[in-house]
Amino acid sequence: MNKTRIGFVGTGLMGQCAHLWNYIAIEECEVVALAELRPELARLVGQRYGISKVYTSGAEMLAAESLDAIVSTHPFQRLGQLMPPLLEHGLPVMTEKPIGRSVEVGEKLARLSKKYQAPLYLGYHKRSDPASIFAREQIERWQSSGEVGPMTYVRISIPPGDFVAGGFSHYLQTEEEVAPLQEDPIPDGMDEESARRYDALVNYYIHQVDLIRYLLGEDYQVSFADPGGILMVIQSESGLSGALEMGTYQTSRAWHETALVAFQRGWILLELPPPLAVNRSGRVTVYSDPEGGTPQSVTPDFPNVHAMRNQARNFIKEVNGQATGLCRANDAVKDLVTMRDYLNQLLENQKKI
Repeated sequence: MNKTRIGFVGTGLMGQCAHLWNYIAIEECEVVALAELRPELARLVGQRYGISKVYTSGAEMLAAESLDAIVSTHPFQRLGQLMPPLLEHGLPVMTEKPIGRSVEVGEKLARLSKKYQAPLYLGYHKRSDPASIFAREQIERWQSSGEVGPMTYVRISIPPGDFVAGGFSHYLQTEEEVAPLQEDPIPDGMDEESARRYDALVNYYIHQVDLIRYLLGEDYQVSFADPGGILMVIQSESGLSGALEMGTYQTSRAWHETALVAFQRGWILLELPPPLAVNRSGRVTVYSDPEGGTPQSVTPDFPNVHAMRNQARNFIKEVNGQATGLCRANDAVKDLVTMRDYLNQLLENQKKI
């Protein structure tokens, strides 16, 4: 089997610990080259993972190498500057969430993705957790069969906790300094303080904003933002209600992220592990109480595969024409719009207090 040839751009903290080593571990692909501004770091990372082709920029790498796809990981505040030159090559690109610092940047990148026929995928790894995939498939089965009635509600709760879970232990660092890179402008219509709050929201909670859409299987709108900044209430296109609970409490060691999808006579509870936990999938409990049947609760076992590894596999599948549940550019723009609408309502409601 011919391996998918990957070029890797950016070997910072998340680049190394959330992405690169997962692609290295997949037999179906080969990381043939990497690009990194810091020469010594590039040399060390290349040496560790057996990557002999090392460059100081994505442009230099792309000019020299024959690639099938690109994995590019950078802070989202710079994506408007860094992604266009990569998309121009017409290759599939995987990058970290969110798609940009603003809706305007996200829309620009989505347009360029379409213009250059370069599919752009976002690193919403929760879509690739075996438990999330099972939950989505169970939702579809119930919607098709009608055995537990219609879907009624979705709720995600995400208190801050230890998302790292030891996942940075293999991070390589050097003392090299690089000139500050240009950041994208703050979103249109926001002042500096609003933009700061928006950055914080999209950096932490946009995973859950996307997961709601993934589980619902449809788009939704923000209907209420409580002034305390904890509860976001949504309504889907078909009229379903839902909620995102943000920071209801905080843990020092544990990770308590859950998603509940309720039906008239049953529910699916998804419990997700820390994002950087290795070889740990999520957990799903399915409870059904069908009319005229026997109530039952089922908790299936999943392979010891973490979402980041499975996401890398899914990207390789997409590159080779096999559709998966990965998030594409247009849906990622919707996530930015949702967070912008939520922040606007939050600020308005806080003024009323």
